[in-house]
Amino acid sequence: MKIGVISDTHGLLRPEALELLLGSEYIIHAGDIGSSDIIPVLEKIAPLTAIRGNVDTQPWAQRFAETEVVELGGVSIYVIHDVNALDLNPRAAAFAAVISGHSHQPKQDTKDGVLYFNPGSAGPRRFKLPISVGRLEIVDRSITAEVLEI
Repeated sequence: MKIGVISDTHGLLRPEALELLLGSEYIIHAGDIGSSDIIPVLEKIAPLTAIRGNVDTQPWAQRFAETEVVELGGVSIYVIHDVNALDLNPRAAAFAAVISGHSHQPKQDTKDGVLYFNPGSAGPRRFKLPISVGRLEIVDRSITAEVLEI
């Protein structure tokens, strides 16, 4: 199963990001959506789970939770905007992955058998950080991730 991961769009959905998300069977938006216009465009590509980030304070964003759990390809994935706010033990909760955003810096790491993945920011450039999205692939309940720079 191929899962597109996007975060920190801050109201800007680049055509290049959309192109990289094409072919996804599911999409996760890890917060700081920035505009209600982003969601319907992503939903045209694939089913979507999105969470609210710290900039998503407008009334339209209240329909999104601050965290979500998604079950995809036989694995459980925890989605939170700022990984530093994580208040549970992902391994004990049997999560295969924790998806986050917030830092605008793409990063992936595995700790105690749990993948921690931040796709970076797909929105406006911040400092000299790359513009990127991510892709997860789940095969036989094994999850891998890659960062796709725009």
